[in-house]
Amino acid sequence: MTIEAALIKPVVDVLLALFQQGSELKLKHNAQASVREAIRELLQANPDENRAAARIAIARAAGILSEDVVLAEDMLQKHRASRARTRGKSTTGRRRTRSEPVDPGADTAAPPGDATPRTPTSH
Repeated sequence: MTIEAALIKPVVDVLLALFQQGSELKLKHNAQASVREAIRELLQANPDENRAAARIAIARAAGILSEDVVLAEDMLQKHRASRARTRGKSTTGRRRTRSEPVDPGADTAAPPGDATPRTPTSH
């Protein structure tokens, strides 16, 4: 009976190690997928920063320190900086109308330095 117990323990240990290794590989695979999703999210026109930051945190927690994680963090930081710079600007892109009416009889001629017509030169 002791011989059977001595043979079973190593087999059980090997099986547990394989399951542990499989779960770690699955965790890393899911973390890498999270990084890809974070980069994809940050490439959108209006990305959800919180979702991207959460996905980057998942990858960090899984122990992934690849170029993709650094790239995603850099993209998130740059997006947050650009959003802060453009916060007060209009999103429609339309020009503002003048508050005072434009006088149609006003002098609209070009400055004298630009008024001379140019002639093409032949070589």
